[in-house]
Amino acid sequence: MGNQTDYFERIGYYPIWYLGDRVFGHWNKIPFVGTVGNDTVVNHVEGPRITIHLDLPIKYNGQVHYIIVVTHKDIKEYK
Repeated sequence: MGNQTDYFERIGYYPIWYLGDRVFGHWNKIPFVGTVGNDTVVNHVEGPRITIHLDLPIKYNGQVHYIIVVTHKDIKEYK
């Protein structure tokens, strides 16, 4: 019988994007550039999601967004 470390290494989520990675993509058909804040799985129904801290704010439906949540397919590495 293993310990908790063995258990979470076996079933845990390993992120693709790390804190500080520069990315670009589209959110609601609006292009953006930003920095990754967190790559995590909240539940297995929605799957992994990434928090992006935007370089420039996005105004969408009358509300200004400085941080957005996207999926892996929405972003690419910014060089």
